[in-house]
Amino acid sequence: MNIIGETFLKELLLESAITRKYLEAVQFDNKGYSPTNKSEEIIRLAVHVAEITSWWSSLVNSDRLDFEHFEPENITSNKELLDYFDDLLNKAKQDLLSVSDVEFEKNWSMTYGEQILFTLPKREVARVFCMNHIIHHRAQLGVYLRLLGVAVPASYGPSADDEDVMLTKGFM
Repeated sequence: MNIIGETFLKELLLESAITRKYLEAVQFDNKGYSPTNKSEEIIRLAVHVAEITSWWSSLVNSDRLDFEHFEPENITSNKELLDYFDDLLNKAKQDLLSVSDVEFEKNWSMTYGEQILFTLPKREVARVFCMNHIIHHRAQLGVYLRLLGVAVPASYGPSADDEDVMLTKGFM
């Protein structure tokens, strides 16, 4: 059976439509922008938002994700960013459609070499580190966009930049 994978896939597709709108809004002329010295640059954050989608495939196809030798993709344009995201999403779709429910009961670890950062059942990892993690960083990306004066896409309802919707639907 594949009820769990198909259920997560439905949610991933809904979230990915929103995520793609945020990634489309990233402008590479501000690629070095960071709101504070403790914050990632906008392009690194945008690439991270995209690359989290690959965690679904890692979850389905292995028992760990090792960050010791991880290097983020070198993305130089918005088209490359969107293509990267789309490729990872297509792979995740295939993997979630093929995984058995039993796989979600197995443990999965995030590691740095031999150091285990955490180990949880795959079902929990799917929720917390694949789904919630991308939502968290997408919200951060929305703050960056707002600070740069870029229209922030709607997520679960209109954003302040959806003035037409806000006025016609009675949100103001």
